[in-house]
Amino acid sequence: MTVSVKEITAGLPWWVTWVLIPAIVLVVFGSMIMWVVGVIIGLLFKVLLAAALIAGAIFLVRKFMTASSSKNDW
Repeated sequence: MTVSVKEITAGLPWWVTWVLIPAIVLVVFGSMIMWVVGVIIGLLFKVLLAAALIAGAIFLVRKFMTASSSKNDW
């Protein structure tokens, strides 16, 4: 026998469903939610930093390779 959320909140005012219950969930699980968001943002930052460093290294290697090959043409 399963009970749905609609059945539980059927007789309650709208503000209980849309204000009070989310507020309670944020208070109880707020630190865990912030930790997950922090981990995701941290990973995204590290991925973007790694991509920028790799792109910079490739740019520098290609720049020096073309500079050294143009010196040999003299």
